[in-house]
Amino acid sequence: MENINLVETFSEFKEFKNIERETMMRILEDIFKSLLEKKYGTSENIDIIVNIDKGDLEIWRFRDIVEDDELEDEGTQIAYSEAIKIEPDFEVGEEVSEEIKLGDFGRREILSIRQNLISKIQEFEKDNVYKKYKEKVGDIVTGEVYQIWKKEILILDDEGIELILPKTEQIPSDFYRKGETIRAVVARVDMRNNSPAVILSRTSPIFLDRLFEAEVPEVYDGLITIKNIVRIPGERAKIAVESYDDRIDPVGACVGMKGSRIHGIVRELKNENIDVINYTTNSSLYISRALSPAKITSIKILEEEKRAEVYLKPDQVSLAIGKGGFNIKLAGKLTGYEIDVFREAVEEAEDVDLLEFADEIDQWIIDALKAIGCDTAKSVLEIGFDDLVKRTDLEDETIKEVLRIFKEEFE
Repeated sequence: MENINLVETFSEFKEFKNIERETMMRILEDIFKSLLEKKYGTSENIDIIVNIDKGDLEIWRFRDIVEDDELEDEGTQIAYSEAIKIEPDFEVGEEVSEEIKLGDFGRREILSIRQNLISKIQEFEKDNVYKKYKEKVGDIVTGEVYQIWKKEILILDDEGIELILPKTEQIPSDFYRKGETIRAVVARVDMRNNSPAVILSRTSPIFLDRLFEAEVPEVYDGLITIKNIVRIPGERAKIAVESYDDRIDPVGACVGMKGSRIHGIVRELKNENIDVINYTTNSSLYISRALSPAKITSIKILEEEKRAEVYLKPDQVSLAIGKGGFNIKLAGKLTGYEIDVFREAVEEAEDVDLLEFADEIDQWIIDALKAIGCDTAKSVLEIGFDDLVKRTDLEDETIKEVLRIFKEEFE
């Protein structure tokens, strides 16, 4: 082949492809074997010697010498009359080795080699990307924003491989410019037009899981287990954690000193509120914790219906439901129960007869109150200060003291 450097001839492809030199040589060898098999009927008696250092290759064809009238297979045999043209000393039964020259290939065959090389490299690249990122599903990757479209963002990793972050996998408040760095989890690898498409996600619960692994050493080491994660991306997330080591406070470890660990995660998720709670197999306690920051008064579990009736004081109901209903929705997803919230009826304190205050209030004052139709403390409070002044002969200070005593009774 006159030592023509075929690898350098096709070096333009290598410069733009993530492909090793050894792989390039192997692809080239396979292409020539395929071509030679078509040309000579077989490639079993052909050696292709690849010189990686020099970047060239040699092709040698071996055939057995047979009598002219015994020639059966021109692919593996050569007639004696032809053999002695190559070397006069050859005899029947010996093996002839011939170097296949570049001139033995026609223009069309050279073009075929080039086209096959392009095709093989593309196939290799696709297969390489697919295998690499199939193993990375569930891992966080970092890339640079290369192109922004309406429905997705094109990202390049450090090897120039194209990654896709669809709009549906972006946090609603995400905003990026070309050239900015972006972190996301590999959600899946799809095939589009026979090419692998690496799909990233920033809304997946797995992304939050991996962020905790990165920020909390105890989670990464397995000392703290994340039992479940639910999210409404950009709004709120709830994560249940537990530790088999009694010396470790899983919630405290995840939050960090003064929130140092969780703050980094919150910033990455565009200020998404994250509630970290202790996991428990006690359904009532688990639901109660999941509804944090609300404090529940009582809970009724309907196990067969997988439903929970939660009773709260009126001022806690809005906390349990949360902005946009996010809190109760996430608590239901986290625990697996459909949660119904009920306001607890506020029981009014029982009324108290005026005679019960005889040790604090003089009898003549009690008689004056009864004279205007008041027999209980609440009936006096309902009248109020101004009307008591008008309807009784009691002094202002006396009325104020009476009202103070009655109010304290019901507080």
